[in-house]
Amino acid sequence: MSTPHSARSADSPSPLPRWRAAGLLAPLAFAIVAVVASPLAFVVVQAGQAGWDQAQRLLGRPLIATLLWNTATLAAAVTAATAVLGFGAAYLVERTDLPGRRWWTVALVLPLAVPEFVRGYSWVSLFSSVRGYWGAVLVMTCSLYPLVFLPVAATLRRADTAAEEVSRSLGRGPLATLWRVTLPLTRPALAGGALLVSLYLLGEYGAFAMLRFTTFATAIFTQYKLGFDAASAAQLTLVLVALALLLVLLEAGCGRRGRVARRGAVGRRAAAAPLGRWKLPALAALAALVGTAVGVPLYALGYWLVVGSSTTLPSASVLSAALTTLGYAATAALVATAAAVPVALYGWRRGTRLARAAERAAYLTRALPGIAVALSVVHFAIRYAEPVYQQPPLLVAGYVILFFPLALTAVRAALAQVPPGVEEVARSLGTPPLGVLLRVTLPLVLPGLGAAAAMVALTAGTELTATLLLRPTGTQTLATQFWVYTSGLAYGAAAPYAALMTAMSVPPVLLLTRRTLGTNSRTEDSR
Repeated sequence: MSTPHSARSADSPSPLPRWRAAGLLAPLAFAIVAVVASPLAFVVVQAGQAGWDQAQRLLGRPLIATLLWNTATLAAAVTAATAVLGFGAAYLVERTDLPGRRWWTVALVLPLAVPEFVRGYSWVSLFSSVRGYWGAVLVMTCSLYPLVFLPVAATLRRADTAAEEVSRSLGRGPLATLWRVTLPLTRPALAGGALLVSLYLLGEYGAFAMLRFTTFATAIFTQYKLGFDAASAAQLTLVLVALALLLVLLEAGCGRRGRVARRGAVGRRAAAAPLGRWKLPALAALAALVGTAVGVPLYALGYWLVVGSSTTLPSASVLSAALTTLGYAATAALVATAAAVPVALYGWRRGTRLARAAERAAYLTRALPGIAVALSVVHFAIRYAEPVYQQPPLLVAGYVILFFPLALTAVRAALAQVPPGVEEVARSLGTPPLGVLLRVTLPLVLPGLGAAAAMVALTAGTELTATLLLRPTGTQTLATQFWVYTSGLAYGAAAPYAALMTAMSVPPVLLLTRRTLGTNSRTEDSR
């Protein structure tokens, strides 16, 4: 979930041949990074064209203060709630004698399979009062707490338990050990997960539109869709980017204060802390969390599937929308994963400041909402590539730019698992550099490439905001057709699309869980 940027250790593979990095890999990596980071440059240029006077008038409106308050308070509340729930659930699963810990691990991650706007639809269609600020806090907390649970659980599973054992041997109780040892141990993972939650909140549109809660993302979409004012939308986007950068700096400060001690290859699992009389309350709390996060959406989908799909809106084919979604998602996944390989290779093998800077620049689009990326792609197509305007390649390009950081994260993590010296041995046997890449490196990172493609396909298949702007005329994906029906309050007609999106998201989520919490057989047997 988080992006590794540690320096190369002494036993890391030696750099690629100088001619190769300088003559091929470096230019290719920088070209890809330039394309991926171009939306941020577009936003800056568009905002500058409006002029300082217009910016002052726009930012001086009372609406801006309202948007800032809504966005900041929502981000603070949801981030705090997800941090508490994610850490608490991870601690119960990884550090206590909770019954059925392996089952609870899967159940606690399943909310990631339900898109945020589908979750908003589920709550609003069943409980019309779940709207506004508190409705948004409830829905987004249920949707995003796994982003904290996964990295914290992975840290607890792989961390050295000696410090906790020493703390208990010195007479500290479970709560004191939890507060003084375990919590600081997981601080980097906790901060990274909280950052992901905050960034998702800044860019989310569909769920907040469903819940009738106005944030910067919804205002930006409205500014463009109703006012056709790209300059004002860009200026609002810069405010959103500034908030995102502030969050990144805060996360960096918090993460540096934590330290994770890794186990060796023969490390042992921490002794499970007995829950005693707290076992039933812990089970009840997890059941309530999973029931709220997974049970409500599943019940809503089942309810509306049974009630029926009568609507005055034109009917559409679920199968056609599903095939279109799969086609676009699979294409974007393949392109994004292929593009991530040279960037990850260059950043990992070279290890220089320039290489790390190029790699980090590729993550800047995570600070932009989907609407801002879509606007930049549309602008480029109209000015420089008009033949592809409102054509399938434009939507694929938008997906690749939006979700390239996800692919890069997975590929980078896979490269970190390549045994040191393998490539040097292959080159010493006379294999040319390209042959080493194709016959040695890529087969070793193939599982990571599969995880990267799965992550991109998962997010692209449920993406809504950019799809509404970039899709070819007459094209409907599962997300856009779902949005058409829910906008017309045809909840029954929207249910099949939401159910299919959720079902298609389950396998990638399970794969992501396995990759993040992968363990050896000894750990699995202990469960």
